[in-house]
Amino acid sequence: VKYLAAYLLLVEGGHEHPASKDIEHLLETVGIEADHKQVELLLKSVSGKTVDELITSGSSKLASLATGGAVASSGSGSDTGSGSGAAAEEEKEEASEEEEESDDDMGFGLFD
Repeated sequence: VKYLAAYLLLVEGGHEHPASKDIEHLLETVGIEADHKQVELLLKSVSGKTVDELITSGSSKLASLATGGAVASSGSGSDTGSGSGAAAEEEKEEASEEEEESDDDMGFGLFD
């Protein structure tokens, strides 16, 4: 993604067809070591395409991704037997330990 972002920045800056050295130089100016093979692969995949085509293609790919998060099931409704009681007790203990830990740093997450 960083290579594509650098490519798009260079195009917006006036370079119609940025070369690999242009992309690598831009990334180095912000402290990112560029992988020459990755840059070449990017240039190969975008050759002959306009920025509008790249954005349209990327947007359609993003639209096809599932954006809903997976729902984690605690299993409390379906578990029966002695194992579920022990698991519930263990979860309570962990929750109380986390509360104590969060109090230590006053909720700022400084010591995680």
